[in-house]
Amino acid sequence: MPYEPGSKAEWLETDGLGGFASGTTTSGLRTRRYHALLLASLRPPAQRFVLVNGFDAWVETPGGIVPITSQRYLPGIDAPANALRHARFDSEPWPRWTFTLPDGTSLEQELFVRHEDPTVCLRWRLSRRKARSTLWVRPFLSGRDLHALHHENPAFRFAAEPWGNGLLWRPYEGVPGIGALCSGEFEPRPDWYRSFLYDEERARGLDFLEDLASPGLFRFDLAEGDAALVFTALMPEEAPEAPARGALATFDAHFTAEVKRRRAFATRLHRSAQAYLVRRGKGKTIIAGYPWFADWGRDTFIALRGLCLATRRVSEARQILLEWADALSEGMLPNRFPERGEAPEYNSVDASLWYVVAVQDFFRASKGRRPALAVADRRRLEAAVEAILEGYSRGTRFRIGKDVDGLLHCGEPGLQLTWMDAKVGDRVVTPRIGKPVEIQALWLNALAVGCPISKRWEEELQRARRSFEKRFWNEERGFLYDVVDADHVPGAVDATFRPNQIYAVGGLPLPLLAGPKARRVVDAVEAHLLTPLGLRSLAPGEPGYSSRYEGGVAERDGAFHQGTVWPYLMGPFVEAWVRVRGNGNPAAHHAEARKRFLEPLLAHLDAAGIGHLPEIADAEPPHTPRGCPFQAWSVAEALRLGEEVLLPEKTKRVRTRRRHPSTSTSPG
Repeated sequence: MPYEPGSKAEWLETDGLGGFASGTTTSGLRTRRYHALLLASLRPPAQRFVLVNGFDAWVETPGGIVPITSQRYLPGIDAPANALRHARFDSEPWPRWTFTLPDGTSLEQELFVRHEDPTVCLRWRLSRRKARSTLWVRPFLSGRDLHALHHENPAFRFAAEPWGNGLLWRPYEGVPGIGALCSGEFEPRPDWYRSFLYDEERARGLDFLEDLASPGLFRFDLAEGDAALVFTALMPEEAPEAPARGALATFDAHFTAEVKRRRAFATRLHRSAQAYLVRRGKGKTIIAGYPWFADWGRDTFIALRGLCLATRRVSEARQILLEWADALSEGMLPNRFPERGEAPEYNSVDASLWYVVAVQDFFRASKGRRPALAVADRRRLEAAVEAILEGYSRGTRFRIGKDVDGLLHCGEPGLQLTWMDAKVGDRVVTPRIGKPVEIQALWLNALAVGCPISKRWEEELQRARRSFEKRFWNEERGFLYDVVDADHVPGAVDATFRPNQIYAVGGLPLPLLAGPKARRVVDAVEAHLLTPLGLRSLAPGEPGYSSRYEGGVAERDGAFHQGTVWPYLMGPFVEAWVRVRGNGNPAAHHAEARKRFLEPLLAHLDAAGIGHLPEIADAEPPHTPRGCPFQAWSVAEALRLGEEVLLPEKTKRVRTRRRHPSTSTSPG
């Protein structure tokens, strides 16, 4: 798909390890600290390092020097100022820019990342050659933490080591090395380039200036053919194995493998889904979003149903669920594994409950498949479910526990335990202490999952179901309270109109409302919260409503759940919308839902992150995408809608019977 020159849309190439690998804007201008040519992880998916931040490139012709890239420097100057803006950018099958030089020569630049290998491959090709041309490329290196910024210092190592047919830089001790294969020649010209300016960081109220080291220049004679440059990350503790092939042969081999792998996906969205499935230890996990998130418990288990189960990646789902089962503590799963190896953070009431729901969906997806789910794996997952139910029922951290009415209470001052977890300094923006509505929906669904494992949960489920509707229904306003027993005060309620109540009708296997009440909830959510990109987190007119997500950290965090739109909530909403319309004409309802809700959502696939959906968007038109441009649960819920919720029943039955003899994953 072609894009306008100068577009701020962002592209992403991932390595399948969680290291992220490569990404920036379609214009080539780096606007974030996270934009880079080569990133890699020391301990996937954690300890991520930016190695090659970018490059300058220019073409030398008989008519003069033509820059094809530029950088933004303080105070906002693009240099070189006369750099060509690409005539065309295409995202398929990977990023490709086409430049038209002043003499009419057409130059193509393409880039891709090898799957499960932190290797970035670049090639420049003259598609119309009119005169002798020389390509020069100056790389910019750092070797810094993904979230930090780099500054000039005497410790940076400019000197390159021989590496077979290529070169190897080791920028700092303990940082991955940078291997380079070049089909041309390298000229050492070490220098510092100072005060790169990152506009998105400045707009977000963060530090935004960086210095980068350049060890020299790569030179390619384009009259001799294509120019190839391959960068790869080498772990610091490993002896680097010298490459057996040169740059062009390496590029061609990776090119052939990547074309084959990418063609195997059913749609662009299916291929995008794979970007979030990465390694953790010997197993798998899900990156919550790019470019700055790692794996989060809540995000992982919400996203797993769409990224893995809706796409028949049942094997990966199994690995993820088993990997996380090892982190159980006091009936809780962590919400986050810090990137530097510190103790996991268990500050979430819903992550463990979403895990139980994901286990149930995994069991359903595994039924009748070959090879069958191993008995030992089933028992291990059932034991994890039982441990979570037991821990929550008995009581665990942060006043999480079952109350006398069978519902689940949670929360302490200064903590944010639900998905509405923004905090500004010491102030929790939406504390929701007490009994939040979606937590009850998750708790009851978890109890239902536990019933076949142990009969003891059946009575608990029935008692909680009776209490839920009695305690949460707000007859005066015709929808559900957001929190009851607010701040642990018996009988106190929070009637703020938020989207959390939609989980009582859709988004989970067991709906808690049916009939007219369910219809009133869905109609109210549609009327006040629905946008083309998802649901608002707070209804317009409510106290604290924010129409825009912008400004510094405090301003943005204050607006995060105060109106800001969340695309992933389109999943539970559409499922609820279909459910309340009954079984009279499901095919018609599904078709209408696709047209009214799913298609407008998918129309935004290229608005922020190409081929993906963003984390959030502004509450008011034009609903500008904000936050992470590539968000796992946004993509996952769109896939779950398209591949599960809105499929005709006949197609669902066929998919249920279908066998997947090799693995249970999509190709690639």
